[in-house]
Amino acid sequence: MADDTYLLDFEKPLYELEQKLAEMRELNKDNADDLSNEISALEERVEQLRTSIYRNLTRWQRVQIARHPQRPYTLDHIEALTEGFVELHGDRKYADDRAIVGGIAEFKGSRFGGTDRSVMIMGHQKGRDTKERKFRRFGMPNPEGYRKAARLMEMAAKFNKPVVTLLDTPGAYPGLEAEERGQAEAIARNLLEMARLPVPIVVVIIGEGASGGALGIGVGDRILMLENSWYSVIAPESCSQILWRSWDYKEDAARALKLTATDLLDVGIVDEIVDEPVGGAHRFPNQTFDNTGRAIAQALETLTALDKDTLLDQRIEKLDGIGAYTTEATPA
Repeated sequence: MADDTYLLDFEKPLYELEQKLAEMRELNKDNADDLSNEISALEERVEQLRTSIYRNLTRWQRVQIARHPQRPYTLDHIEALTEGFVELHGDRKYADDRAIVGGIAEFKGSRFGGTDRSVMIMGHQKGRDTKERKFRRFGMPNPEGYRKAARLMEMAAKFNKPVVTLLDTPGAYPGLEAEERGQAEAIARNLLEMARLPVPIVVVIIGEGASGGALGIGVGDRILMLENSWYSVIAPESCSQILWRSWDYKEDAARALKLTATDLLDVGIVDEIVDEPVGGAHRFPNQTFDNTGRAIAQALETLTALDKDTLLDQRIEKLDGIGAYTTEATPA
């Protein structure tokens, strides 16, 4: 049962029914009458309601789930999917940005139907409480975060290690100091270097994928996207503020932006949707880790079998194809 501290509005009916189920189970322990039939019927109702809610989510509701404070973050995925993670710090130019974490680890591929292999894994890291959120800057990197990521990817290329990146950010940090240190240049440089990095790159959108803040570590050979994550050039609230001068139209903006996994798979931005358990990753993190691990393992098996030239040719072809469209000629 979910923690009511972080309950989303559309989850409340399910939470109330789960509470009734928990109470009935507790009552059954001390009651001489067997309530098994009633409990079974209520369990069925809970499952039906859960399926009804989470299989019919609006785009805005998926945005809310992607931001859920109990949703697994990058370090949670790293702990579940790898062994022996050694975090590497600093960009060797200015500082160590705690909004991006990364390092060498052993991906537990055999557990997910693939091969155990050493990888360079990195991603945006948010915080669970106020202190950690401030420490991680809410997962919004400064330029040194992107430069740290670039340094780690260069190291991966030097030692022929695949790269796995995990995207979960509301955007690059918008502060004056970030602009003074070259925020735009740092992100642009990463796009260039990732486009020509001579090792496989698997990108997984695990939560929020906002703007250049996500794209700065988001160029890859395979783009995987969790079912309840979102990926867009702008957040719905910001889009609403620009178009309507108010945040009140964020749901309309979310619909117009078409930022869900299904939307982006349809237009070829992402390659695969990673299913989440009915109820979301914040309710069932272990099942989410298993699904994510299998998707990464399959992608790495395919990509590591390619020679360098083929890998780079396919990556460039993939990037060139994004946004392409055809129109029918108008009859004379």
